[in-house]
Amino acid sequence: MSARPAPGDVRTVVCIGAGVIGGGWVAYFLARGYRVVAWDPAPDGEQRLRHLVTAAWPALTDLGLAEGASIDNLTFEPDLAAACAQADFVQESAPEDLELKRTLLADIDAATPEGVVISSSTSGYGMSEMQGKCAHPERTVVGHPFNPPYLIPLVEVVGGTSTSIDVVEWTSEFFRLAGKSVITMEHEVPGFIANRLQEALWREALHMVAAGEATVEQIDLSITDGPGLRWPVFGPMLTFHLAGGQGGMAHMLDHFGPSLLSPWTRLEAAELTPELRDAVVDGCDREAGGRSIDDLVAERDRGVVAILRALGRA
Repeated sequence: MSARPAPGDVRTVVCIGAGVIGGGWVAYFLARGYRVVAWDPAPDGEQRLRHLVTAAWPALTDLGLAEGASIDNLTFEPDLAAACAQADFVQESAPEDLELKRTLLADIDAATPEGVVISSSTSGYGMSEMQGKCAHPERTVVGHPFNPPYLIPLVEVVGGTSTSIDVVEWTSEFFRLAGKSVITMEHEVPGFIANRLQEALWREALHMVAAGEATVEQIDLSITDGPGLRWPVFGPMLTFHLAGGQGGMAHMLDHFGPSLLSPWTRLEAAELTPELRDAVVDGCDREAGGRSIDDLVAERDRGVVAILRALGRA
């Protein structure tokens, strides 16, 4: 008999892996009023996690905390099995190493109560690749967030070949009830949806830096003060629909379609030479202008909160 709670009855979320993504999940679930049990194998894992949650809390407080939400609802459990045994839902956020994830998911599966859903934050691997060692692969599913998970609403949910359809549906509903914006994908796609779009932009940016066509600062400014201002309102498809004027997307495609054949972009990966690496790193240091990572995180969070509020999404 399944011990899986209804999506709205989840009370304890277990977060496996407490780095940037896993820690962001911890902060988010705490802010939504859940009890969170976290596990991470790093010797300083608890210290880093609590630093991240403390840094995220002002933005989450500004957005509005759920009833009963508190940092005090966080428990750091050094034993993986003991952590998983308490789960109503598991969110795994280990590093992007396929064999590591395959083994870790199997260990999580072995220690988690029957029927409880196990979700992975993987940003590139399909669940079909990762669930092979699990005794109960039918309850494993991808719940791919965006950084920082405690502020960016989107989660992409997709199962693997052995995942039960009801698990995909359950996970999508759980994330919706937890306040997330959910894309439920019908098919596994390498890199999912949003990452594939980000990757195209990222590759072209690296090519431009490598070729001396643009600096790091110019690339960032071209987005923050250009198309990036439109994207929080409408995505790229509806933005181009408007670019067609009263004729909409039909006019856009008929008029500008031939330009798709122009050799403007290079979607193949740029060679990450030492020179390109140094140019990108140095450019980011210049653009940061002495601001620490913590300073930049706080600035980013204030900006995202303001955008969410301005759009009526918070």
